[in-house]
Amino acid sequence: MWKTTVAAAAMLALVGPVAAQEYAADVPENVLTPDVVETETLGTLEFFDGMPSPGTVEKTFDNLDLIRATTAFLDGTKIASLRGMFQGYELAGAQPNEVVITETLMDAKSIWLTPNTTTIYIGSNVDIADGPMVINVPPGLLGLIDDAAFDYVADIGALGADKGEGGKYLLLHNDDEAEVPEGYFELRTKANEHWLLLRANPAEDGSTEEVVAGIKAALNIYPMSEADSPPEEKFVDVSGVQYNTVHANNAEFFEEIHVALDNNPVGAFAPEIVGTFASLGIKKGEPFEPDERMRKILTEGAAIGNATARAITYASRDPGVYFYEDRQWNSPFQRQSYEFLVDGARILDDRTYFFYMATGITPAMTAPPVGSGSVYAMTARDLDSAYLDGSKTYRVDMPAPIPAKNFWSFMVYSGQTRSILETDQKSGGIDSKSPDIVANEDGGYTVWFGPEAPEGKEGNWVQTMPGKSFNVMLRLYGPLEPWFEKSWKPGDLELVK
Repeated sequence: MWKTTVAAAAMLALVGPVAAQEYAADVPENVLTPDVVETETLGTLEFFDGMPSPGTVEKTFDNLDLIRATTAFLDGTKIASLRGMFQGYELAGAQPNEVVITETLMDAKSIWLTPNTTTIYIGSNVDIADGPMVINVPPGLLGLIDDAAFDYVADIGALGADKGEGGKYLLLHNDDEAEVPEGYFELRTKANEHWLLLRANPAEDGSTEEVVAGIKAALNIYPMSEADSPPEEKFVDVSGVQYNTVHANNAEFFEEIHVALDNNPVGAFAPEIVGTFASLGIKKGEPFEPDERMRKILTEGAAIGNATARAITYASRDPGVYFYEDRQWNSPFQRQSYEFLVDGARILDDRTYFFYMATGITPAMTAPPVGSGSVYAMTARDLDSAYLDGSKTYRVDMPAPIPAKNFWSFMVYSGQTRSILETDQKSGGIDSKSPDIVANEDGGYTVWFGPEAPEGKEGNWVQTMPGKSFNVMLRLYGPLEPWFEKSWKPGDLELVK
């Protein structure tokens, strides 16, 4: 086809210029495509009067597929992240609608995105593919439900409809015509799979046995069709268990996306991202069998997408994610929107940052009421903007009074997994409830991060590992006005040696 067209062009050249058209237009130069276009990315592109040559077509389609593979990684991270969580649950022995629980808290053996080691976690993949599900929640918990697209559905517990008193939630599809019985909190959704995440605090003495027993005696997830005689709930203790809930950062990422599409109904995910997946051959109900060309592109797209997500997360070029002009502490929620919206625009880098680094989306994470909930700030860099290095020692000062009604904590996470840094310390961090922590004379605190504790500072020390990068997350539980007003500032991590 191309050779025929070129030959025709040559014949036209022999017979001379085309006669002037009676209806000739005055075509601006910026509308025209030259026969040869030089680009930095694709090199030379060739055209016959605007018609792309076979080589140009091949180059541009390869580039388009690479753009879409990279976009699928960045925009699909939220979907793959939750699919990774569910696959991790199954790896640990919990099927959908069964419950995982950290009966003796979390440690670095379990790979999660940014967990803490002071909270009892309770989680489940609540799947309503076969009909509405009842979630019987005991009192005293704090949690949420997000759907398979990692979109917010509802708060549960203290900030939810039950106000921390417990109760029965009924989760059902948006178009389900089933009658909701009296006494249920109704939740409507577009997906089949949902992440139920609940948290409970240990007893004042740090023990968990009694709290866990109360949860296991009351929490139950079961089909509404069995409401008259609910089955006994299955709990899987995942404390100290080696399993992974983090999505893949290579081409296996796209396999996770394919499973998510298959497990959920049409309409569960935004049409634009589903269209991007489809352009790569990832479609609900169809085999995902990329050919050699597409496998190479998907491998490249995942590599570029992963590198981009890491740059956004650890080296942001956006001053809007920083809490203070003179500090390294930052957050994807700095703009106070759990939907990452500002003036009608979705801030895509904020969304990528959050879902690459963390889990669990709820409005309460962006702007909790003063004195309740929790707030988060993260840094992967020291006072001088250098990446944190596990072979070095740092200190951070927390001036008094620290604006936390309940308590504050630091957690240390691996720059690789974004999960708890693997060290010899089970806690992976430190908090104001730690038994050996010592306050400064003015009531503030100094905390040390390094491979070995500075002499006499053992109670205020968090262990790091030589040869490993890390980042630090500051949490305030029950944040008070000075945090929101920014009249209180935590110090940066300052290199000591």
